[in-house]
Amino acid sequence: MLIYKILRAEEWAALRSDKETPGAPVDVADGFIHFSTAEQARETAAKHFAGAEGLFLAALDSDRLGAALKWEVSRGGAEFPHLYGPLRLEDVVWCQPLPLDTGAHRFPDGFA
Repeated sequence: MLIYKILRAEEWAALRSDKETPGAPVDVADGFIHFSTAEQARETAAKHFAGAEGLFLAALDSDRLGAALKWEVSRGGAEFPHLYGPLRLEDVVWCQPLPLDTGAHRFPDGFA
């Protein structure tokens, strides 16, 4: 299954350059990289990235992340995917811009 990470432009640029990242400052502080499922991604964008421009949505195959990926209860009692290890560029299936459009982020065509 695909899981998703919202990245700021500079985070996406650093991942492309360095080939891996420990995540955004909140990820480093929490000790794991925060991901969302397709069903959770829009709420994550609205809650944590409201009004932010220059974002990207990266999709990763959860099966490729192995035992470092844990499903843990978080917002609203739902289980969220958390990666206890670096986010590697080689694990990104695709990454698309997540533009701000009339106050909300516009997800790629065909996104669930």
